Amino acid sequence: MALTEDQIESIGEKLVAKFKTIFDPEIPVDIYELGLIYDAEVNIDGEVKITMTLTSPNCPVAESLPLEVEQKVEEIEGVTKAFVEITFEPTWDRDMMSEEAKFELGML
Repeated sequence: MALTEDQIESIGEKLVAKFKTIFDPEIPVDIYELGLIYDAEVNIDGEVKITMTLTSPNCPVAESLPLEVEQKVEEIEGVTKAFVEITFEPTWDRDMMSEEAKFELGML
């Protein structure tokens, strides 16, 4: 059964909340505030495609973090499957962090 626009919008709002529960183990800030999430698309079948990056290509959680993101997103009601695509374009840098993240890390 296809999702309605309202259901898709609701999932979109829940995605942000879910991203805020996932932390980079090396930095005490969630992946959303770090600016690691570039895009998230929800289709009418409840599939979510997340485009994200890592703080560096050599990130020690390069294999585990995308899996954690997929698993946590799939916990959202209405989501049938989550797919994470890792990209390094554009390359992540500190300017992508929110003001909240910079404050938390003492960078303001």
